Amino acid sequence: MATTSPSPEIEEPSTGHIEPVEDHSEIEQFWEPDAGATTAEYAITTLAACGFAALLVVVLKSEPIKELITGVISSALGLGS
Repeated sequence: MATTSPSPEIEEPSTGHIEPVEDHSEIEQFWEPDAGATTAEYAITTLAACGFAALLVVVLKSEPIKELITGVISSALGLGS
């Protein structure tokens, strides 16, 4: 009893010559210019990063977090009890 399946049949690639396209109008219609899209994406990403950084600063300035971080660092350096 065979436990393996037969290998799939794979078609050989075409050996014919590919002709270059003379009319690029369809390609140009598909890839319309999107000037400014990249700039807008960078602006949104930058705003999101600044918002996250501001939230991180607020969290790290809270007293319980300061005590927690100080405790971890003290323990890691062997200064804790």
